[in-house]
Amino acid sequence: MSLQIHYQQKAADVVTVFLSGSLDSNTHALFETELQTILTEYPTLKLLVLDFDSLDYISSAGIRVTLSAKKKLKALGGQLGLLNLQPQIQKVFDIIKALPSFQIFDSTAELDRYLTAIQKKVLEEKREL
Repeated sequence: MSLQIHYQQKAADVVTVFLSGSLDSNTHALFETELQTILTEYPTLKLLVLDFDSLDYISSAGIRVTLSAKKKLKALGGQLGLLNLQPQIQKVFDIIKALPSFQIFDSTAELDRYLTAIQKKVLEEKREL
């Protein structure tokens, strides 16, 4: 199965990546390349959200790229969030015990509430200065 990837800037420092298909040993390099493009294109990125709504399968290669992205973002002062995990994908993350280290959102509405809270916090911090 193939992997389709597209991404969209949601705010000045937030990008959502939409994945569809299979993230496995045959497609992980494409995902890795796209992630590097995003990090280069958005050097001030604070939150990268991976929307797994249409992802049917993830292998250890896909997990490795995801964890690598998390590490790179952390080094840049950013975070990685996961959105709309399908039950089978959720199970994989449960098995490797990675869930506590990720921001996981049940819906786009929940993600939007989170983003609103972050932006509100930044504005409040600016006012205090």
